[in-house]
Amino acid sequence: MAFEPFEQMYARAGADLGRLPWANLAPDRYLVAWLDSADAPRPGRTIVVGCGLGDDAEELARRGHRVTAFDVSPSAIAWCRERFPASPVDYVVADVLDLPAAWDGTWDAVVENRTVQSLEPVHWSHAIAEIAALVAPGGVAFVRCFGRDDDAPRGNTRPWPLSRRDLIGFTDAGLVEEAFADRADPELRGRSFTVRYRRAPPTA
Repeated sequence: MAFEPFEQMYARAGADLGRLPWANLAPDRYLVAWLDSADAPRPGRTIVVGCGLGDDAEELARRGHRVTAFDVSPSAIAWCRERFPASPVDYVVADVLDLPAAWDGTWDAVVENRTVQSLEPVHWSHAIAEIAALVAPGGVAFVRCFGRDDDAPRGNTRPWPLSRRDLIGFTDAGLVEEAFADRADPELRGRSFTVRYRRAPPTA
């Protein structure tokens, strides 16, 4: 089954950003809750995966993080720059399946908010490995996705809910699961997982 490319979806939406299913035009409320909590990361080098229209990236920058945000869609990045012309965020076009090797292990915080679930399942393990590789020693990854039980069918339409088994690539890549929340999420019309992973700090 062929799925509509993201760039084509932006073209079809035109100036009506409300036609994009991910266009909340506000930072994710669970990301904000984390940033407001005692577990929030200290401001540092932060990367936002599949940044869409930039609201999560801007919230992180507002809190003092030095943010790079990327998306595979040039139109998404153009919209970010148009919406936030004075932003300190470095918005770049990049593909989560082929990230620059220079980015590996260099980010204090990595934010992945519902990007993997938008990829065809055949790409999930590769994308997860690429995202996990971004986390610096001692760094943290914030991951959010639609959720389902391990043995529940994932369906045949994008976005696909992920199971805990689907997420195992993060720990296989050397990250440690620090927190896991499984919530009924009316905003997502179902369940969502919010997970925090950490890479061990360097040994002395």
